[in-house]
Amino acid sequence: MYRKIVLDNRLRIVAELLPTLKSVTIGIWVNVGSRDERPGEEGLSHFLEHMFFKGTRSRTATQISREIDALGGEMNAFTTRETTTFYVKVLDQQLEAALELLSDLFYRSRFEPKEVEKEKQVVLEEIRMVQDDPEDLVQELHMKHTLGSHPLGRPILGQAPRIQALGRKDLVSYVGSHYDPERTVIAVAGNFTWKRLESLLARYFSASHKGVAVKPSRRPPEVRGGVLVKRKSLEQVHLCLGLQGLSAGHKDRYAAHALNGVLGGSVSSRLFQEVREKRGLVYSIYSFLSTYSDGGMTTVYAGTRPKEVERVVEVVCRELKKLRTNGIDAKDLARVKNQMKGSLMLSLESSHSRMSKLAKDELTQGSHVSLEQMIGEIDRVTTDQVYRVAQTLLDQRCLAITALGPIPANSLQAFAS
Repeated sequence: MYRKIVLDNRLRIVAELLPTLKSVTIGIWVNVGSRDERPGEEGLSHFLEHMFFKGTRSRTATQISREIDALGGEMNAFTTRETTTFYVKVLDQQLEAALELLSDLFYRSRFEPKEVEKEKQVVLEEIRMVQDDPEDLVQELHMKHTLGSHPLGRPILGQAPRIQALGRKDLVSYVGSHYDPERTVIAVAGNFTWKRLESLLARYFSASHKGVAVKPSRRPPEVRGGVLVKRKSLEQVHLCLGLQGLSAGHKDRYAAHALNGVLGGSVSSRLFQEVREKRGLVYSIYSFLSTYSDGGMTTVYAGTRPKEVERVVEVVCRELKKLRTNGIDAKDLARVKNQMKGSLMLSLESSHSRMSKLAKDELTQGSHVSLEQMIGEIDRVTTDQVYRVAQTLLDQRCLAITALGPIPANSLQAFAS
């Protein structure tokens, strides 16, 4: 059972009762991420996510950690290019304690200067960790290469010089200008009673906004083609091939997911079968969709030996061309539909995943989309619709290729349009 509630301060609450569970997950989703940072603020959204756990007016960072452990639950946060999320998952009888703790962090964090300085070192280590992970690094390089100066192309973590320059004043100002109740959604999924939930949420989350809210200003991204090679001493060359994508709420999004499933979304996909199983050129190859409020990307990732790079790119481009020219047949469509429905239903078996879906639906579409509605949308996808989407998304005239590893800088220029 689903309900939406809007508090007097305009904060939206979306909740789903799942009485068969013994857990409840609460998430605070703020519609602000790395793309909303202005020049000089790069990495601030993610840094703030860390700082909310570093002490409030009534709790130290250690007390916060001990308290969530004592509840037998899980508390964490994450930042994306468009949202910042704080969540807690506990047993249903711990609902009030969890809400009070989340409220304390969200409204009364102190951002003490000494904690800011300590956390800078933690985030700098996180940045170094990405630099040491070639699969993460090539995807970060690929976003910047493909989207250029667009804010979506920036790394979520920011760059070391910007992080080192941050101070408490920057954090307080950013919260005041972006953490407006109208840009905030609280999602709750699990076992609870409606009357008690509404009472607790009104008690702990009815605070008014104290800052001067900045109106969101976002412009759609534009995918650019071309080749970028970054030389690095590695055993493999890590590749990303990027193409056009669709926005999160686009009417053809289910067809795009079906297309991606056939292309590289599973072990039965064309890329996995052609590049790995038939030719043994890679260990890892897959494709995925990146969807945002106003645009998106389709990306293929692969890791291979330096001498096989051009062959891998050639095979991938050939499969892209086949799909764009011929589309998929009824057998492919039936298989990928079953795969999509199975993945969807299995992914929604926990209160955490249900909570995430509630929030994403509200933020991207402004309404709840039931599991039955999603299954119906998948069932309505046709081969003609997938073919039409392939015409748009798999146009290699805007193909962007990013390579990281020990290969010459001009080795992939032949694939540039």
